[in-house]
Amino acid sequence: MEEFELIAKTFMGLEPVLAQELTQLGANNVQIGRRVVSFTGNKELMYRANFQLHTAIRILKPIAEFKAKSAEDMYAEVKKIDWSKYILKGKTFSVDSVVYSEEFKNSRFVTYKVKDAIVDQFRERTGERPNISVSNPDVRLNIHIADDKATLSLDSSGESLHRRGYRQESVEAPLNEVLAAGMILMTGWKGETDFIDPMCGSGTLLIEAALIARNISPGVFRKGFAFEKWPDFDREMFDMIYNDDSGEREFNHHIYGYDSDMKAVNTARKNVMAAGLSKNITVDCRDFKEFTQPAEKSILVTNPPYGERISTQNLLGTIV
Repeated sequence: MEEFELIAKTFMGLEPVLAQELTQLGANNVQIGRRVVSFTGNKELMYRANFQLHTAIRILKPIAEFKAKSAEDMYAEVKKIDWSKYILKGKTFSVDSVVYSEEFKNSRFVTYKVKDAIVDQFRERTGERPNISVSNPDVRLNIHIADDKATLSLDSSGESLHRRGYRQESVEAPLNEVLAAGMILMTGWKGETDFIDPMCGSGTLLIEAALIARNISPGVFRKGFAFEKWPDFDREMFDMIYNDDSGEREFNHHIYGYDSDMKAVNTARKNVMAAGLSKNITVDCRDFKEFTQPAEKSILVTNPPYGERISTQNLLGTIV
């Protein structure tokens, strides 16, 4: 099966964790960048990367790299690409831009120029133009410009991969799911002990810990991925990946979450139930000041809700 370049985006600081995940997944030529990890793999690996990675925000498939010193350069380079291979008749598309350049200071301007080049090509070749859809396009494109170097990619993920699909409700300033998974993986924990979050909020760390402990793919809750709308989508291959639970494992310890806010506790319980992880996770109402060291060896990871759910005065009140 043909191998090609792919780029996984993540948060600053999580690049080494993501690189390790990709290596374990079977990716080749894994290279760490700034907020990205590049690698090579085939179509199956691209599907698996979207479905199984805990610390990726999105997976991009580059289709063109070029120098663009002006808006005219960029328009001309984008127009050189045969867009009929990627956007079929009657299909919609959108463009997302990330720009770090003195020449292109406005990412919206870059987005418009890319759209214009694509639309003009279709109009000149077929007399018709594809429609642009921001909310639910058939094809998502991403253009990244650093100085004068531009990379144009197909976005294989669609909605950000941190949106797992299990969150029913949330508290103020909920922890991002990818960041939560990264925090846990950075500790080296894989489910060998109990796990405790004494300020669990809506339960994100608890659920991500359970997914890691049981080796459950975080993509299992999602409604879909952008690559499912691509012309070369292989339904049989993706169904095989989706239905393969052979890698899942037993978790012989337990995950405990506590919060002093009963509303947060109820929210966490709903999210845990939606994820189907109630047998692995227990959530109770308890103030952090009442926390005692567990009898068994455990790992504690938490994200204190400072500045949102608790003020400086509340925070100082926790000091004994």
